[in-house]
Amino acid sequence: MQTCHGGKTVYGANLGILMLETQFPRIPGDIGNATTWPFPVQYRVVRSATPELVVRNDARELVDLFIDEAKELVASGCDGITTNCGFLSIVQDKLAAAVPVPVATSSLMQVPMVQAMLPAGKRVGILTISKETLTPAHLAAANVPADTPIVGTDGGRAFTRDILGDAPEIDFAACRLDMLDAARELVTRHDDIGAIVLECTNMTPYAADVRKLTGLPVFSIYTFVRWFHQALVPDRFSIELDDPLLGLAGQPR
Repeated sequence: MQTCHGGKTVYGANLGILMLETQFPRIPGDIGNATTWPFPVQYRVVRSATPELVVRNDARELVDLFIDEAKELVASGCDGITTNCGFLSIVQDKLAAAVPVPVATSSLMQVPMVQAMLPAGKRVGILTISKETLTPAHLAAANVPADTPIVGTDGGRAFTRDILGDAPEIDFAACRLDMLDAARELVTRHDDIGAIVLECTNMTPYAADVRKLTGLPVFSIYTFVRWFHQALVPDRFSIELDDPLLGLAGQPR
């Protein structure tokens, strides 16, 4: 008989995701669509934390709301916390200090790691939902160099307008074109780009399109969270060699 010891409320969903309060539709690939993840997750909505307030204003004014919901996720069994907005890098320090588990607020936190993988003369480029309001403070909070090339979807057809405007209906084909336009601008204006990081968690559905267009590695909140989750719930491997030839020792192959 094997005795199991408790201590949590919820088991098997180790990653907690803090969500802005929104109504816009979320397609597979979006962090807020639970079918995106190949593992169970737990969500908490941070009430009154809208895209407008977090992206176009100062998210630090809402940090206590995020901390309260992060604590709820930990209490319900989460061993790690992430968020659904790259602009929340600006509260990484306070959020991480407030809960007893690891916190990964923003896809932007990948930039230093990705940069370290690139050959000499190449650097990371960022695609963001709002270049106008992605400030040096947001970059510094994620240890992103201030001179990192950044292109936004701000002037596009639908992506920035409808997500930040929390539209109840979105033309995702138009959003895809916005992403391709931004990616094309990034690599056209900067011929030294070696990899792309997608700041916005709603950009993941278009990562494959950006990769195909540019030929560059594309990192997103999806790549970040899957890496993060692997540390929370490592794959388990057998300590035995399961090789049929091992039973034929001394015999010719």
